[in-house]
Amino acid sequence: MEHSMIQLDDLPDEILMMILKKMCQVDVLYSLIDVNQRFNIIVHDSIFTNHLILLEHLSDGFICSLTDSILDHFCSQILPKINHKIKRLDLESSSMQRILLATNYPSLHELSLYNINLNTFIQYFFEENALTDLFKNKILSLTFNMNVNKKNNDREFFNAIIFQRIIKTFTNIQYLNFCPSSTWYSRISFEIFIENLASSTLLELHVTLTNFDNCLYLLDGRFNQLHTLYINVADIQSSQQTIRNMENLPNLKCFSLYSNVMTSAYDELVVPLLNRMFNLEELGLYIKLRDKNTFIDGNNLKKNILNNMSRLKKLQFYIRSTTIVLNQLNIPSNEDIQYTFKDFYNNH
Repeated sequence: MEHSMIQLDDLPDEILMMILKKMCQVDVLYSLIDVNQRFNIIVHDSIFTNHLILLEHLSDGFICSLTDSILDHFCSQILPKINHKIKRLDLESSSMQRILLATNYPSLHELSLYNINLNTFIQYFFEENALTDLFKNKILSLTFNMNVNKKNNDREFFNAIIFQRIIKTFTNIQYLNFCPSSTWYSRISFEIFIENLASSTLLELHVTLTNFDNCLYLLDGRFNQLHTLYINVADIQSSQQTIRNMENLPNLKCFSLYSNVMTSAYDELVVPLLNRMFNLEELGLYIKLRDKNTFIDGNNLKKNILNNMSRLKKLQFYIRSTTIVLNQLNIPSNEDIQYTFKDFYNNH
């Protein structure tokens, strides 16, 4: 190792930085900090200190904590020396408290948490503890990943409780990505817990929902500053639920709706919702339609949706239509459908 250090130290700064950027960030800090003054200056660069990923991604897709020896060295020797530079931490649940209490983090505003199980969540988010002040006052951005319990048949309701508690605990939160690593098991159903759910600080939300009613709940005024919303919804069907507020959404600038389940409620639910978003600048629409007597082409999109969005700059969509055609002569060709998009910018 000493011979390797001497060889690295012989390299110009520009070449050395190119090499170190390709290495694991943890390895760079663990191996080079305090070796000599030159290495110290280099590894204190924001490239290596702004965003620390203090966990291990295994080849099978699982995430685990760093080894005890590496954690000990980081908590005692490394983190206290670079704490003022750290803006974001990616942490695994079993080592989360140890790392967060190792030093003060005056610049920390972003957290990504992994493998959070129900017991860990109750311990850190329902009870007052040493991390409460950090969560409440400093964290603006949170990516939250649960440890999936596939045997839990009520997970949609547990997810709703967890989501609501996150909103209540992180009182300054501006960005929330809820369980992006497990879409199937991260669905939320708000039917029981919706009344006390609100935030005046949340600006961007990524979430998976059980049905379209939950999407309407999120957009009924309880998140009135929201400008970016990414929704994966399992079911887009009409229901008898009453949504208290169906007013326009002038603050919303970016909206993405994804559903992998076929729906017949496009005209009834999706189009009216999109018409409330007249200030959109970006729109993503990924849905599968059935039981329609026409295909959704460029003319349909312009007439029913896009003509109401004068500020739209970016449109991405995948709309699959399945219909029963009684008159084969009326089936539009691929060329006919493509022609309806002729005046769409960047159309391919």
